[in-house]
Amino acid sequence: MSTGFQPAANPSIVQTQAAREPGRAHVLVVGNEKGGSGKSTTALHIAIALLKQGARVATLDLDTRQGTLGRYLENRAAYAKRKGLELAMPIHVAVPLSALADRAAADADETARFEAALATARAAADFVVVDTPGSDTHLSRLAHTQADTLLTPLNDSFIDLDLLARVDPDTLRILRPSVYAEAVWRQRQLRAVQGRRPVDWVVMRNRLSSLAARNKRDMAVVIETLAKRIGFRVAAGLSERVIYKELFLNGLTLLDLKCGSASLTLSHVAARQEVRDLVAALNLPLPAAPGPKDAPATEASTQVPPPEE
Repeated sequence: MSTGFQPAANPSIVQTQAAREPGRAHVLVVGNEKGGSGKSTTALHIAIALLKQGARVATLDLDTRQGTLGRYLENRAAYAKRKGLELAMPIHVAVPLSALADRAAADADETARFEAALATARAAADFVVVDTPGSDTHLSRLAHTQADTLLTPLNDSFIDLDLLARVDPDTLRILRPSVYAEAVWRQRQLRAVQGRRPVDWVVMRNRLSSLAARNKRDMAVVIETLAKRIGFRVAAGLSERVIYKELFLNGLTLLDLKCGSASLTLSHVAARQEVRDLVAALNLPLPAAPGPKDAPATEASTQVPPPEE
């Protein structure tokens, strides 16, 4: 265990989300320090779900080198233009890495870029959904400090779980928190020093297999134990489905697929319900319903055929 790490004084730090701060956008950070966990896909699905609930949503992409979220939205805009559709779109801002060679100067530059982007997003939206890189960067640390809700997608694998805790292979006993858990703890401390509300940390088990494998059962036991020890909630994530990969090219989400379509399979319906269940589990503080002039555009009258799975 790294020097200075202590488990949360109250392991269930936030069981229900605090009320919305008047006049301030709620910041949802989707983050961990491992690539390939579905952060960008999760971020966009949540953003579209919130738009469909009548909220104003902005997205921040802090991983501009890979730029998955930005490309996802570019594909979405291009698809809407090709098909003559009106698709719900969040306000999107990308925050690039600094090109300065000096590390201190680069950190200061990135801090200024991030704060300016976040201020712009907060002024225009009820929710700011932040997609972070799959590594420990200065921008990612800044985002974690600003998170009202932190959502950590975790593939259902002990390889991914190793970022949160070291586990005894024979007994499954948690030996100590690992690098990402310690990083979140440090950002929580910074937030407390700033006098901010505690962050609601939610870990979602992503890419779950439908098979009742031993690994799946063991992961469930360890994650539930770890949640009590270091202070996060557990939510069911998104199953491993081909549909998520296919939707990316057109920038679509499962929530864009219209009921009644002949090509909407039971698998698609189940996947869409997983997204809705995840958003419900986050228990985000929705703003008051907007008036007719403020309501975001939706594609309720549009039929979007899903790709074959």
